[in-house]
Amino acid sequence: MFARFHREKAPLIVIEFTGEKANAQNFAVYLKGLEENYAGKEDIALVFDARNALDLNPVYQLKQAKWLRQNKDVVERYCQGIAYVIPNAFLRNMLALVFKIQPSPVQFKVFETFEDAYAWANAQLKD
Repeated sequence: MFARFHREKAPLIVIEFTGEKANAQNFAVYLKGLEENYAGKEDIALVFDARNALDLNPVYQLKQAKWLRQNKDVVERYCQGIAYVIPNAFLRNMLALVFKIQPSPVQFKVFETFEDAYAWANAQLKD
């Protein structure tokens, strides 16, 4: 499993990267999970927890950017903000590359700690 979706505290949803290397199958499941975040057509905020993430193959960076481009309208409508927990400088650079291919459709912020990211994302829902 490439990523786990924690929706117990929705509308604040945590996407936790497990450390498993991306492959065609698990990345497709991940993208389907992203889509499911918006199924309720309600305002949400996301925390992408990349503390255990490995590098992301450029093929999957492009797939992520394509997904963002295809779902830009729904993300803009329902996502109030995205917090990224990325303590690793290399992964922060990879995120920047994804956003060069497809800019983030909503406000986001990168954090080094989960607690700070969670608090920020939660605050976006109260605005």
